[in-house]
Amino acid sequence: MSAVASQSSAPVALALAIGLGCDRGTPLATVQQCLQQALALIGGALADVAVLASIEAKADEAAFLQLAAQHGWPLHWYSAAQLAAVPVPNPSATVQRYMGTPSVSEAAALLAAQTDLSALVVEKHKLRGPDGKNATVSIARMAAASSTPFSPPSVS
Repeated sequence: MSAVASQSSAPVALALAIGLGCDRGTPLATVQQCLQQALALIGGALADVAVLASIEAKADEAAFLQLAAQHGWPLHWYSAAQLAAVPVPNPSATVQRYMGTPSVSEAAALLAAQTDLSALVVEKHKLRGPDGKNATVSIARMAAASSTPFSPPSVS
């Protein structure tokens, strides 16, 4: 299941922030395939990717580290509290239960893009790999350099 937030048929010409989520130990091939499918939904390409982002609890996830290293992309990590402060269209009770936030991929994409919900161009695109492990990718357009960066509410 995936949703495309933008119905534009024109290819995305802006830098993209990729929010990542997955089951523990998901293979790189599954994460790569999920990313490629999500990019295809908006006519995007790997060359459009500017940054990857996820939750701190996944900072040792091999597939995320390998993907970033292969392409030279920076990888940003956010706390559950930072992610939970971001409004998203598809919060998940399951993600809340296991990760302490209702969203990982959508919220991480928005934080990394330094923007708000209006820039989310691919909502929570999911893929179950051949081994049954799941990957999730969300994509947000990066904030323009001249705009004011998105500042999530501070968490006490």
